[in-house]
Amino acid sequence: MNETLQLTALVAATITMGLSAGVFLLYAHTIMPGLKTTDDRTFVVAFGAIDRAIINPVFMVSAFFGALVFTTAAALLQLDEEAFGWIAAALVLYAALVGITVRVHLPRNDALKADVAEGEPDDPAATRSAFGEATWVRWNWVRVALNLSAFGLLCWALVVAGDAAG
Repeated sequence: MNETLQLTALVAATITMGLSAGVFLLYAHTIMPGLKTTDDRTFVVAFGAIDRAIINPVFMVSAFFGALVFTTAAALLQLDEEAFGWIAAALVLYAALVGITVRVHLPRNDALKADVAEGEPDDPAATRSAFGEATWVRWNWVRVALNLSAFGLLCWALVVAGDAAG
């Protein structure tokens, strides 16, 4: 039973970590480059709408917090197992990603959304400038690297755990 629970938590951690990596990568290679080509008004209104839409149970449970919760559970369930180090490393990388999100992305996202909350922003150029688009994008690429690395570590942890179980 314990082995089944260990592997189930590790599979759930790997899946949710992969989903999270996909979201941040999508922002990096599609959403932000697409928005970069728009005028200031379109950028701030569209980004605000996208950011409001992503705060939903599917993303929050299946990817963002799911990766944190399931990776933590997998690490706790594998404390005395060979896969623990790989899972713990993935957890550290993901915790850094969460820290970046809280310190860099959320304040910018929230300030932009506040400026467009009532519809048309008073000064779209000022809102976009205050948002710090280049900083947001640069730190998002850091999140992508951390997330993909954590995903790779969890994939390897599955191999290690499978070898140990087999």
